[in-house]
Amino acid sequence: RRRRPHREGLNATALAAPQLRPDTSWLQFQLGISRDGLYPHGSPVVERLLRDMQVLSTVSADYSQDEKALLGACDCTQIVKPSGVHLKLVLRLQDFGKAMFKPMRQKRDEETPEDVFYFVDFQRHNAEIAAFHLDRILDFRRVPPTVGRLINVTKEILEVTKNEVLQSVFFISPASNVCFFAKCPYMCKTEYAVCGNPHLLEGSLSAFLPSLNLAPRLSIPNPWIRSYSFDGKEEWEVNPLYCNTVREIYPYSNSNRLLNIIDMAIFDFLIGNMDRHHYEMFTKFGDDGFLLHLDNARGFGRHSHDETSILAPLSQCCTIKRTTLSRLQLLAQPEYQLSDVMRESLLQDPLAPVLTEPHLLALDRRLQLVLKAVGKCIDTYGEGRVVANDTAQPEAPTPDKVKLNS
Repeated sequence: RRRRPHREGLNATALAAPQLRPDTSWLQFQLGISRDGLYPHGSPVVERLLRDMQVLSTVSADYSQDEKALLGACDCTQIVKPSGVHLKLVLRLQDFGKAMFKPMRQKRDEETPEDVFYFVDFQRHNAEIAAFHLDRILDFRRVPPTVGRLINVTKEILEVTKNEVLQSVFFISPASNVCFFAKCPYMCKTEYAVCGNPHLLEGSLSAFLPSLNLAPRLSIPNPWIRSYSFDGKEEWEVNPLYCNTVREIYPYSNSNRLLNIIDMAIFDFLIGNMDRHHYEMFTKFGDDGFLLHLDNARGFGRHSHDETSILAPLSQCCTIKRTTLSRLQLLAQPEYQLSDVMRESLLQDPLAPVLTEPHLLALDRRLQLVLKAVGKCIDTYGEGRVVANDTAQPEAPTPDKVKLNS
């Protein structure tokens, strides 16, 4: 009842809402997607988009499609069942752009305990931010632009949402902080709530990709998917020759898909992400299109442990793109050390410092392990068989822009 006058006021002013402008940063970002990546090298549009996601006010808030599917509100496929320990919302900004909001669930100096399985780990907002910066440094450009922001959960979520289920999960804590929790079929309790201080809450905002109607995407199981049970094992975990089987399966048999999987494995190893069960790619770009590196919030959980099993695609297949190897070798040089480049890049984010120093130093240590694995492959099979020349790109048969209808 207290919120009703505010909602009625929003409805009364809806007719006066500004019209969509074609020069908005989110639309220019989406129009700039090509077969080479989500954005060009040094794109000024990305910087504009990051700035807009930091400062533009929100006009609506809602659950993501994952949660809606489980609540029966939409017919969605390839979703991961959410529980109370992870929560994400879709925020629409005043320029009509949309961003995925993931709130702070774990403090930066906390490490994930050793006994926690990767599939029940927290989702960390700072991991999403850091993953975007690392992806850009590696020149993959496969993570959507992501930025940190302090959100007023009362004014920017509760008072602008029209979803009554979302409204119902807000409450005031004993410390007089405004809190809310995930609405899902299981493990949804106030103990798993996130709280403002009293209203402000840290979170990450990730830019939306074009809708599936305009730019269809495939969601494909990762050949090196992990077992999501407490005692199960997948074939790749027990068979060191597993890659021979993968190489015989289309499209890994005659395209760059396998090399892109290895890029993704190297990226996941550097951030410590064990939760890459699926990958997505734009259908427009065919079998050789790049893989989207989405949902990186389970990275940067443990800086004191290097999970080398994440590198199984590299160590079992013993192949890597020449451009990827060159970039990794450059970032291993003292004057371009990965931790230093990451530290400088992350200082641009409003929530800096995004990562603690042990996490930054772990990047250097893991990079050396990647190069050591490549070196072992070269010693065994020779550089000619291991390092794939990907510098000469084939001519695209069709225009390589994601075209969006007005």
